[in-house]
Amino acid sequence: MTKLVLDQVHSSLNFQIKHMMVSKAKGEFQEFDVQFAGDINDLTSAQVTVSIPVTSINTRNEQRDGHLRSGDFFEAEKHPHLVFESKSIKKISDEEYEVTGDFTIKGVTNEETFTVEYNGTSKSPMDGSTIAGFDVTGKINREAYGMTYNAAIETGGMLLGKDVKFEGNFEFVVEQ
Repeated sequence: MTKLVLDQVHSSLNFQIKHMMVSKAKGEFQEFDVQFAGDINDLTSAQVTVSIPVTSINTRNEQRDGHLRSGDFFEAEKHPHLVFESKSIKKISDEEYEVTGDFTIKGVTNEETFTVEYNGTSKSPMDGSTIAGFDVTGKINREAYGMTYNAAIETGGMLLGKDVKFEGNFEFVVEQ
């Protein structure tokens, strides 16, 4: 059994959504926790749980962040966390995996699959600890979670796209 301890300082969790049909609005979650249970040498047997406080959302626009925390989107007071719990991990290649699990947002749970690239391990020159790295990508349909807020734009189309793309870069300290 391997214990992985998230290194928050060297990790990030970003998202983007189509905006005005011509660009992308981007942001990040500044806080998140990733729990890993399993064997780093056999990732298909691992169990992963990710918990993300909605209040940590940051799009570099305080007004927009407040709107995202409101009932139009995440309804943060009633549903303070986004939670992903893996159900299966499938090996695609030596470095690539598909992680399928239950993603709960705003009290709604849907099965989602994310692509994970395992970047391997390395020894830290600072303290000799073993470090593991993972990159995660995927997308969800926000409307499947009851986040249907939108507005028509004058030139046609909608203000916001349905798909939200996620990109996470996670570094862990490996403890045996």
